[in-house]
Amino acid sequence: MLTDVWPLSWSIGVFLLATAVTVVCSIRLAGVGDTLADRTGWGEALFGAVLFGLVTSLSGIVMTAVSAAADQPDLAYSNAVGGIAAQTLALVVADAFLRRVNLEHAAASLPNMLFGCLLIGLLGIALMATFSPSVTVLGLHPASVVMVAFYVGGLQLIRSYGEPMWRAVPTTDTVSDVASDETEGLGAHSTARLWSEFLAVAALVMVGGWAVARAAEGIVENTGLSAGLVGAVFMGLVNALPETVTSIAAVRRGAVTLAVAAIVGGNCLDALNLVVGDVAYRGGSLFHAAGQDELFLTSGALVMTAVLLGGLLVRQQRGWLKIGFDGILLIAIYASTVVVLAF
Repeated sequence: MLTDVWPLSWSIGVFLLATAVTVVCSIRLAGVGDTLADRTGWGEALFGAVLFGLVTSLSGIVMTAVSAAADQPDLAYSNAVGGIAAQTLALVVADAFLRRVNLEHAAASLPNMLFGCLLIGLLGIALMATFSPSVTVLGLHPASVVMVAFYVGGLQLIRSYGEPMWRAVPTTDTVSDVASDETEGLGAHSTARLWSEFLAVAALVMVGGWAVARAAEGIVENTGLSAGLVGAVFMGLVNALPETVTSIAAVRRGAVTLAVAAIVGGNCLDALNLVVGDVAYRGGSLFHAAGQDELFLTSGALVMTAVLLGGLLVRQQRGWLKIGFDGILLIAIYASTVVVLAF
């Protein structure tokens, strides 16, 4: 049962169950993460983009690794970049729960924009690797090492930046990242207990990711749907669920900076999923195994990230249909991408 392709009924059932577990875990994660961001002194932007983003990306990491190891490079690649596209769209969903002002306005943060720039760089390197000579060292493309170094260097730059030459102008609708009252709710729990719960949720999310990847293989084999479509849409949407649910929960708690950071930072880690897939894939370089669908999806994720950065810079208070120009464009780009992949 663990190694063979699952029947379609099993695949669909496990897929839905793992999705439900992911949603429940993500709701709890928002409160624990917000409290730990205050306790550690990291702040919502950095904690959300790194540790919070890591936990919410664990399911996607496992999905990519399992698919690549099972000789399904299209599924592995499309899951990674499909998750980025779906998670970027999740900002529109979270924005709908912040009624008085657009989320990109309230959560103006230099680190969040720098993480957006980092994501564009990582996706750009992945595209360059696809069109580079087919060279591997011990089965690993050199671009995998470059992407890890690029991420670590970018993280260090974001964490240690000094007085910025640019800063967001505070308005009455800007929500500052301040420590919350720790006398009630999760704030009354010990730090050790919070970390234990944080790690337990991470473990459950990983198990869910493995189950989704195995179920997706069964769906591809039993339905004849393309691996690119299943990876980008079905796996990508489940991959995006932790960030979506935790961002909505964070917005409802008033932690708007954490909501944006979890998605943008999680997207950067999802880009590194390609490195994980490159390590797990034994048929050569995962980058060169990418087909036309995967490259189209990567380009779509790049465009969506650029639109998101534009929204963070423009900072509309109340835009089109109450979600801003960037929200409308993100919906249109994602919908168009899915239609092209399907037909």
